Amino acid sequence: MTSAIDSYYEKALSVVKEAGKVIKNEQYNKTKAVDRKSCDIDLVTETDKAIEDLLIKTLSKEYPDHKFIGEESVADGKKVELTEAPTWIIDPIDGTLNFVHEFPHSCISLALFINKEPSIGIIYNPSLEQLFTAQKGKGAFYNGNKIEVSKQCDLKKALIMYELGTSRDHSKIDNVKKNFETLIGIVHGMRSTGSAALNMAMVALGGADAYFEFGTHIWDIAAGELIVTEAGGVIMDPSGGTIDRFSRRMLVASSKSLGDQLSANLTQFYPEPVD
Repeated sequence: MTSAIDSYYEKALSVVKEAGKVIKNEQYNKTKAVDRKSCDIDLVTETDKAIEDLLIKTLSKEYPDHKFIGEESVADGKKVELTEAPTWIIDPIDGTLNFVHEFPHSCISLALFINKEPSIGIIYNPSLEQLFTAQKGKGAFYNGNKIEVSKQCDLKKALIMYELGTSRDHSKIDNVKKNFETLIGIVHGMRSTGSAALNMAMVALGGADAYFEFGTHIWDIAAGELIVTEAGGVIMDPSGGTIDRFSRRMLVASSKSLGDQLSANLTQFYPEPVD
């Protein structure tokens, strides 16, 4: 018998794939309409807005009592509020800068939270046909195949995902530099896709062992949280405590031991919260 969550998942997956066609059609459009948000590299395109609009209109028509948190809706002034009600959390294009540059590492990130906890997570990079999915209690999957984290427990053997971020605040830049300089002398290697959601997906896949960032938003990490944890990994605050999804701070790892080791070597940074 199909459960409500299964039904939500099937509908969500269908509309995400439909939205993926929009990205494919625009991926190599040299005349993308690009606006700037907080700085010269914090970008938004008409495609971001079109995809978020498609997701919200389709899902709200199907589920009129559900709520939504969307990156572009928030940018336009909508208040961020996560309640007990079923809430879809949307990043229409995570990795917009990549999308603008035709660098094929951007994705749609869609999650459903119920009672403030993740129930569905979908990350889809249509340019490379990478589809990461999870439902609570049912495991995590990559293109339909079950995936697991690496279970790496030794920081010296770990491949770490990291990001430079879009902030040009000097204190944030100094923090990024300091953590890079510290870790590059300890870990096995460091990588960056330019997308928080895809970085999290790499940890879930077992291709990378951990990822941290200061400056993320709930829409960057909502789908990835469930995919990582259903793959056997952990999510936490970079200081080692419980994750606060609105703190703009996150760390995921293939094991709690690895997460704790990474945390112990980080210089902490506390971004300004979103109103």
